[in-house]
Amino acid sequence: MLEASGCKMLTVHGRMREQKGPLTGLADWSYVRAVREAVSIPVISNGNIHCMQDVERCLEETGAVGVMSAEGNLHNPAVFMYQNPPAWEPALEYLNLAEKYPCPLSYVRGHLFKLFHHVLSISENNDIRIRLGAANTMEQFHQIVNELKAIYEPYHSGLMKWDQSMEIDSQNLIMPPWLCQPYIRDTPENYVKKVEERRIENEEKMGSENKRQYEDADGNPISRKKMKKLRRMSRRPEKPTHMTPNERPLCEKCVNPLGSKCEYKLCKKCCKDKCYVDNLNCEGHRILVKKRREMAKFYASQVNKNEIENGVS
Repeated sequence: MLEASGCKMLTVHGRMREQKGPLTGLADWSYVRAVREAVSIPVISNGNIHCMQDVERCLEETGAVGVMSAEGNLHNPAVFMYQNPPAWEPALEYLNLAEKYPCPLSYVRGHLFKLFHHVLSISENNDIRIRLGAANTMEQFHQIVNELKAIYEPYHSGLMKWDQSMEIDSQNLIMPPWLCQPYIRDTPENYVKKVEERRIENEEKMGSENKRQYEDADGNPISRKKMKKLRRMSRRPEKPTHMTPNERPLCEKCVNPLGSKCEYKLCKKCCKDKCYVDNLNCEGHRILVKKRREMAKFYASQVNKNEIENGVS
């Protein structure tokens, strides 16, 4: 149907709609091959692309003309170059590009978390991970990347020895955490098993105690909600007490933050009201009241003109 409608190229992702989050699992390339054999247009395969060896195997198994990579490319931008560079190299290059071509800081933060995923998973770097989550300026992002570079560059250059080269309880070699590498999720089966074990454990606890009593460090009774908050804080002991607020100027007519690209220095709601009353456009908010009214008048005049001509003829 797509090919008959004029589609010239098709990308197929070898997962079902339900396979997302912790249930992502492996993509099934047989679906890609089935589509490839059913159409005559070029097919691009997507899913399970973590390294160049995956690319070669995917092309061979699916018969696709090319591959696409999403998450694998975010964790290792050099995935198509047979390389695993230290994470600070693409990170610094990306920050320079983000300064040249500005984008929302949340995008920058997300990309850095992907690049440094394995490094930030180390407990010793918990403070850096928290500061990266709270960073809201390009200067802070540069500072954090350079800090990680200063910590791990001596290991990368061989000046210091990295001892954690094998998986725990196995002889499998692992890549140093500072290198760009794919993130391998736990299998859906293991995830479901862990959830079930946790559920059974909670049921047993609830069965043994009608109402569990919680106490703080001094032995004083506290509520379950307070206990959950204390546990959450204990997992993030280094959380900065004074984070730099994301200060944005306010709308001239209300207390909401104004749109950064608004021509009238208003929030979206106030801008929309102004455009409707004063017959204006705002490119920043994409509120095109004046333009659409002019288009409506133009098309209405065209319809009237056609009706008159048809009536005369």
